[in-house]
Amino acid sequence: QVQLVESGGGSVQAGGSLRLSCAASGFTFSSKWVAWFRQAPGKEREGVAARYTGDILAGGATYYADSVKGRFTISQDNAKNTVYLQMNSLKPDDTAMYYCAAGRPFNSLTPPGYNNWGQGTQVTVSS
Repeated sequence: QVQLVESGGGSVQAGGSLRLSCAASGFTFSSKWVAWFRQAPGKEREGVAARYTGDILAGGATYYADSVKGRFTISQDNAKNTVYLQMNSLKPDDTAMYYCAAGRPFNSLTPPGYNNWGQGTQVTVSS
């Protein structure tokens, strides 16, 4: 059974940092896209960061939403089947449930094509 398990969420003050982890079992990130999405109550799920875990693609293999560029960094450890999201300079607008996803998407920052999802980890940023 394929499972993705997120961890590392919590409550922080604005300007603080958190690192989220996504551990995979029954699934290998190699040659797949991995991504982080987030969703706040009453809002649509949005792509935050995505990374190709195999060979580097033409034009770059890492993509970020404009709202998090320069603040968030996605990385991977294939040996541990784990993907990370380092979040710095957090803002109250970053408050959401964060989900890890993997698959072969049509667009790296949109849900279609991501066939595996974690349960989510809550991030709360206080002003």
